[in-house]
Amino acid sequence: MKPLGLLGGMSWESTAVYYRLLNEGARARLGGLHSAPLLLHSFDFAEIARLQAAGAMAELAGLMTAAARGLERAGAAGLLICANTMHSLAPEIEAAVGIPLIHLVDTTARAIEAAGCSRPALFATRYTMEQEFYRHRLARSGLLSPVIPDARGRLAINDIIFEELCRGIVRPQSRLTCLREVERMRPQAIDSVILGCTELTLLLSQGDFSLPVFDTTKLHVAAALDFALPG
Repeated sequence: MKPLGLLGGMSWESTAVYYRLLNEGARARLGGLHSAPLLLHSFDFAEIARLQAAGAMAELAGLMTAAARGLERAGAAGLLICANTMHSLAPEIEAAVGIPLIHLVDTTARAIEAAGCSRPALFATRYTMEQEFYRHRLARSGLLSPVIPDARGRLAINDIIFEELCRGIVRPQSRLTCLREVERMRPQAIDSVILGCTELTLLLSQGDFSLPVFDTTKLHVAAALDFALPG
């Protein structure tokens, strides 16, 4: 199995899910005592969040590309950014290294298209929902038209992510808030839901919804295992 480099800690709560799923997947595919060879650079999320809020993208890019190069030097054969929002810097990271970046948004788009869905509701941080990098990448095949909540909904979901899930707090009331948001978006003809923040997998799952749900963390992990275990 090829070693994978993880850019994590954004937040560590969801990076821990990546670590568990990658190792469970390696064991399921290889059997016995196998686990995944992983190299992890785990950021202090407080600093990342501060720079995000300040719009200091050049400084963020410097931190991310330096970490990516370090993982490459340490022997990683492929990279994962263990966060949806930080895929805004995927082009800079790809340009900085000579190993493949397994892109979460591309993986998610393929899964949605394969399921025959076209108007997914995107639940994520405000950065991911409001900036163009994510929705445009989803839509570039021409088959998908992602939909985002209104301003009230975006703020509610963002607060759940940063004030609760990134701090290890999982509240049933917040699950209900997300479910109500889906119902509010029904008039926009949504046909599926993207859990477009890695922390949302801690709160929500397919069992909570009547619409198809695309868990970006699980999809990303499956793509990484496909890359690391060809054939």
